[in-house]
Amino acid sequence: MDRLTAMRVYAEVARSGSFTASADRLEMSRAMVTRHVAEMEQWLGARLLQRTTRRVTLTDSGEQALRHCLRMLEMVEDVQNDVAPADGVLRGQLRVTSSMSFAHAHLAGAIGEFLALHPQLRIDLQVGDNPVDLVQARVDLAIRISNDPAPALIARPLGTCDSVLVASPAYLAARGRPRHPKDLARHACLGYANFGRGTWRLSREAKPRGGKRGEGKGEEGKRGEIKPGQAPRGREEVEISVITRLTADEATVLLEAALQGHGIALQPTYLANRHIAAGRLLPILPQWQPETLSILALYPSRRHLAPAVRALLDFLVARFAQARW
Repeated sequence: MDRLTAMRVYAEVARSGSFTASADRLEMSRAMVTRHVAEMEQWLGARLLQRTTRRVTLTDSGEQALRHCLRMLEMVEDVQNDVAPADGVLRGQLRVTSSMSFAHAHLAGAIGEFLALHPQLRIDLQVGDNPVDLVQARVDLAIRISNDPAPALIARPLGTCDSVLVASPAYLAARGRPRHPKDLARHACLGYANFGRGTWRLSREAKPRGGKRGEGKGEEGKRGEIKPGQAPRGREEVEISVITRLTADEATVLLEAALQGHGIALQPTYLANRHIAAGRLLPILPQWQPETLSILALYPSRRHLAPAVRALLDFLVARFAQARW
């Protein structure tokens, strides 16, 4: 029995909780997955998994075995990474995870260009915004949009992500256009389940001091008009509680709902800009900016970084250095 392969199969079954899903991921038959797990149990002389009709769970022995398997598999990867091929050709497979929206808009194309440069390398791109344990899932690189990455991970900035409030012309014709952030409380808003949800934070450049009494009495209050040479006092920030009758954990779902006229959405500019340019969406409160987030490449803190991962990181940093989302 190839015990390394059996450990890889067992770790994948433990991660997914499914023999069928593991077979699909590993590109082998379900019978072969079952055989590898059975041989692991025979080798260790213990039952590692509890099988039910719905899910596979680990026994106490299975938990202990998994920890050792993951440690041994990581050691094997370290050996492979340390002994780089003399010809410098990148080989093998990388696992990368990203949100669906960013993968669709930018990452899939970038990875395609990278693979064209390294024809003997393979990349498994997993999309989704749910948190992933990179070590347990054996993911080499995660692309996340956040200002608060997990402290246990190494973060390398790829760029910044600006957002914009948008709605369709049909929605605004029916419901009217908000003139101030407080007006959002009276509108149907589309909430992102993993960020903001029912609370949106907006900011704008504060009005400068100065000006005669009565000047600048518009929708923005009585702060005086902006005069050349006057420096603003900073930024004015507001936090608005909005009614989110529809929430989703993926930005592309909310984008489609906004396009169909179902409400106001907070969208990354890399998704919204082309629809704004085409007139399918209109920006809302353009003088108020949502929080700017960082686009980060995250990877586990390991003593050695695989040459292929390092090459992909360097490529993405250079590829996105001049990007305008």
